[in-house]
Amino acid sequence: MHEKAFEAQCRSVEVHCTDRHQRSRRSLTLFALALGSFCIGTSEFASMGILQLFSSSLGISLPTATNAITAYAFGVVIGAPAVTLAAASLNRRSLLLCLMVLFVVGNVLSSQAANLGMFAAARFISGLPQGAYFGAGAVVASYIVGPGKGGRAFAIVMTGLTVATIVGSPIATFLGQHLGWRNTYLAVSGLGALAFVALFAWVPRTDALRGGPVVQELSALRKGAVWGTMLVAALGVASIFAVYTFIGPFVTDVVSLDRAWIPLALALFGIGMTLGNLVGGQLADRYPCRGLVLGYGAALVVLAALATGGGSVWVLMTALFGVGATMMIAIPTIQVRLTRSAPEAPTLMGAMNLASLNVANAIGAWGGGLAIAAGMGLLAAAWAGFVLTLLGLVVFGLTLRRAPPIAEPLPG
Repeated sequence: MHEKAFEAQCRSVEVHCTDRHQRSRRSLTLFALALGSFCIGTSEFASMGILQLFSSSLGISLPTATNAITAYAFGVVIGAPAVTLAAASLNRRSLLLCLMVLFVVGNVLSSQAANLGMFAAARFISGLPQGAYFGAGAVVASYIVGPGKGGRAFAIVMTGLTVATIVGSPIATFLGQHLGWRNTYLAVSGLGALAFVALFAWVPRTDALRGGPVVQELSALRKGAVWGTMLVAALGVASIFAVYTFIGPFVTDVVSLDRAWIPLALALFGIGMTLGNLVGGQLADRYPCRGLVLGYGAALVVLAALATGGGSVWVLMTALFGVGATMMIAIPTIQVRLTRSAPEAPTLMGAMNLASLNVANAIGAWGGGLAIAAGMGLLAAAWAGFVLTLLGLVVFGLTLRRAPPIAEPLPG
């Protein structure tokens, strides 16, 4: 009797240890994915934090310097479908590793650029892996967390990017201010190499993450609902970048603070993004529309407050937090809607979501720069963001009226 009880206890301990080991492995895998997105986010958003530094170093104006940011965005837009389709049959683990190598190369080249043309080309290369990384990362995260949690899975991968706006981008901006903007990109390259090691060690080797036929991925692009959602994302999320691109000038020129305040302003924006992302991930799995409508609608209020009262330090800092939070509430819903519109192509849908967000990057930076160049003042960038987000919300309303309901997630 005692022997049977002892054997049962041993089996219970063994099962407990196995479960604990599996949970630990899952956590490490998710951490590796988030670390990779942290590197990507640091590279992307640090460019905006050091905009004044490289524009001065390369002898170009602020509106002209935004071309380098636009080049990065175009790299993401082109790379998202091109890289994803070219690597359709590749195991998602192998794809993530290849993408991180390309990311490191692009940032090393960014650090060595001698003029705007070379710098823009290097930023374009740096942007190529981003969309495919988030697409493949979302697939791996979904495999780890289980079915029916696509919004949470994408939010986990996005957490690395949002944390980059709290920690990575401010630190990179600080490094740029004290060690030179070129060393910012060298530091990001080293961090990318560390992420490669983490992905290699902790993303599981399994056939469950194998790729699929290119034709299967391409079939998703024939669906109107996919393109409609991408348009909603590209327009609506542009306000993030219309504001974030010019945080440095807002701080130093609008409210006349020392440039040492720029990292703090970037961090506040990032804290808002991180909290909004967590809320958005929960809403996306439960409701088909609420996260997007809530996020876009609240962002309009905050953008108007920033445009009209941003000359006050307290209004500026509060609004920067608010823009980040409200817009990030919407992004997981966009991902879930894309995936449910084309469940046969989850990697491509994740990539196209990031492509849409980087079209937003290009539109937002361009719109904000255009408003400033027209002599409307620096805070006019917030009005440019307001108009773009309003257009995104209107387009979303039109797509809801014309499109069939989004399918619920498939079981298993």
